Amino acid sequence: MEELIQIINSFERLDLETELAIRKSFVEETFKKSELIIEEDKICDKIYFIKMGAVRRFCIEDGVEVTKWIYTDNQFVTSMSSFFEQKASFENFQTCEETVVYSLSYSDEQALLEYPLFIKFHIKQLRHYLSKINEFNHLFRLMTAEKKYLFLLESFPQIIKKAKLKHIASLIGVSQETLSRIRASII
Repeated sequence: MEELIQIINSFERLDLETELAIRKSFVEETFKKSELIIEEDKICDKIYFIKMGAVRRFCIEDGVEVTKWIYTDNQFVTSMSSFFEQKASFENFQTCEETVVYSLSYSDEQALLEYPLFIKFHIKQLRHYLSKINEFNHLFRLMTAEKKYLFLLESFPQIIKKAKLKHIASLIGVSQETLSRIRASII
């Protein structure tokens, strides 16, 4: 739980009352490798904070799994539109390895929103996250496959360490064979 509190405090310094409410609201859960934690066509009712492990976000496009992102230690994970709007998810989230998370249910999140410092954290964290998504989508779209791999290697080394090669290849939009050639050329 200390990792979670530390991340929240990096956005907004908590008082004791808010910290205790957060500690009561988040629940530790363990998922086995390859377990779906959020499923397409179902309403996502939790936000997860990864204590340790990795979670792959993917969609099915023309019958093929397309990896959209891979989350690792100390990151929040949820299907945003599904969780925030309480509507069916259009994406799946699956563990890449045994993964330990702290989960927050939708109803507990609503209760935490009664705490002003939690609201401040929530707003700051969402703004930061949306800004990073916007920047990432712009930059990633313009990069070659090799530059995408180097970007992941430099900025998100945990993804390279924890994810399967086929999922990394899907994330950067190439075949596994092309990814193998890219990796061989930079070693």
